[in-house]
Amino acid sequence: MALAMLLGGLRSAEVRGLKLADVDMGARRLRVIGKGNKERVVPVDATFFTELTAYLRLERPTGLKTAECFVVLRGPTAGAPVSEAGLRSLFRRHRQLSGALRVRPHRLRHTYGTELAAAGIDLLALRELMGHANPETTAAYVHLSVEQLAAEYAAARFRQSAGGSR
Repeated sequence: MALAMLLGGLRSAEVRGLKLADVDMGARRLRVIGKGNKERVVPVDATFFTELTAYLRLERPTGLKTAECFVVLRGPTAGAPVSEAGLRSLFRRHRQLSGALRVRPHRLRHTYGTELAAAGIDLLALRELMGHANPETTAAYVHLSVEQLAAEYAAARFRQSAGGSR
């Protein structure tokens, strides 16, 4: 679940609602139902699919009726889809065990967006990948340094002078 947020930018509700039928192992894509019941297809790194395959083979109980990918593994609700409270509890437990006290589901999604923006992804593509309705929400993931601004300015000036206009 954490890898879906970190490598696919999924919201916690999207991860919890992910259905087995929405997973395309071959194309390495997930069909996601986001806010406002809006559908998008998200490519995800192979690492996620390797871990998901192991989870499905070794951890998720076989023969379940639920279509959701991620289910409760222990306790009285074993086999039921993971709830929001269950996801929060899982993150809380792992934060305490690992000492990574700032890791939260939305922070993983934010890391995904920030890293893609820093790598230079087109903001329209990032907006589509993250399922943002408002472009300003996507723009918040871009944190430009003074050096990046100077390089962008220099490149634009070069293109402008090469085109013959000033």
